[in-house]
Amino acid sequence: MASAAEQLAANINFGAFARAKELQKRILFTLGVLIVYRIGTYIPMPGIDPATFAAAFQQQSGGILGMFNVFAGGAVERMAIFALNVMPYISASIIMQLMAATIPSLEKLKKEGGEAGRKQINQYSRYLTVLLAAGQAFAIAIGMEQPNTAGQTVAIDPGWLFRFSTVITLVGGTMLLLWLGEQITARGVGNGVSLIIFAGIIAEMPRNLFGALEQSRTGAIQPGVIIGLIVMTLLVLVFVVFMERSQRRLLVQYPKRQQGTRMVGGETSFLPMKLNTAGVIPAIFASSLLLLPATLAGFSAQSGPEWLRTLVALLGPGQPLFLAFYGAMIIFFTFFYTSIVFNPEDTADNLRKYGGFLPGIRPGKRTAEYLDYVLSRLTVVGAIYLTIVCLIPEFLRGQTGIPFVFGGTAVLIVVVVAMDTVTQIQSHLLAHQYEGLIKKTRLRGRKR
Repeated sequence: MASAAEQLAANINFGAFARAKELQKRILFTLGVLIVYRIGTYIPMPGIDPATFAAAFQQQSGGILGMFNVFAGGAVERMAIFALNVMPYISASIIMQLMAATIPSLEKLKKEGGEAGRKQINQYSRYLTVLLAAGQAFAIAIGMEQPNTAGQTVAIDPGWLFRFSTVITLVGGTMLLLWLGEQITARGVGNGVSLIIFAGIIAEMPRNLFGALEQSRTGAIQPGVIIGLIVMTLLVLVFVVFMERSQRRLLVQYPKRQQGTRMVGGETSFLPMKLNTAGVIPAIFASSLLLLPATLAGFSAQSGPEWLRTLVALLGPGQPLFLAFYGAMIIFFTFFYTSIVFNPEDTADNLRKYGGFLPGIRPGKRTAEYLDYVLSRLTVVGAIYLTIVCLIPEFLRGQTGIPFVFGGTAVLIVVVVAMDTVTQIQSHLLAHQYEGLIKKTRLRGRKR
């Protein structure tokens, strides 16, 4: 049986896209918002010395700061108004989801509040985003006031006025990006926050690729290594696409029943369970929690105490402590987010409500236990897959010392977000085709 994506693709052609005016407007709106985001990554923050900051960034560009710069679309390198990107919101979402799973009142609001409850929790996430962004911006301002080995500071005029302007600028940039992401979700195509991260990674790819080629030309990197990196990236792309499309299909049967003088029912369908139910969320969550503290520490490591410089070195990409924390957080968030997205008990109750059952499994509690059994084993495979994709490039970079900033996390985000966005576009096209068929049927009915 063909997958849902293949069935959608079979019904789509360029003629249908040309007639889907609403979809064209959504795509143009999404592109326009992403252009605004890219412009914002070039607007520098006031009150800093660009030359001094460029020198400080260059010293750490091959480490944590370089990785965070990729997710921010180059805004960190230019210390632009969007330097924090949407990472504070992602961190706030993690905290709120953890709180919703442990605090009874929030758990009740999430489960029983319906759409209003979800909006309220989302509002709490926004408030927490402001607090986290303000704290991170203040730490960055303090770090830029610290003198380097030459006695120079990134801040032109250190003091409370500089700190206040830095906090206002960076927090405002983060909240503006969050608002733009919500506009994309509501009026465009795809998930807005994910697309903003996606656009930042894609925008940095050509420049970093040309940088690697230039290092190959000058002899800093052997041409064979560049070819090997390209081949490895292509293999990772194929592997990610294969794993993201993999699913376990459970057969669901519906018994026959008599309705009037007819026998209805008796159909069979499938309950698809993805191998990686959590998607790209664990990688983004783990990156945001690991990159931000290390980045903030890196700003003041030059003049800070010895233990801080040691911590920054141990948390560098490819280091054993970095790999251990990164892998542990990916595994944790894979299981945690899967438990939020898929609830075996709710699924079993829905099946029983509509008369469906799994062959050989009793409806109700037994079905929920079986679904949990299958989901747990799928999640183990999914967690291992995410960990391998995210850690192997980091491990190779740590062993070889090649400053190749695009690890498995960036590739994973690009592939998954692109697949989700294409699926949404296909869904819009298919809905437009159905609307056209309904209108034609109504017109024929009137003629008769």
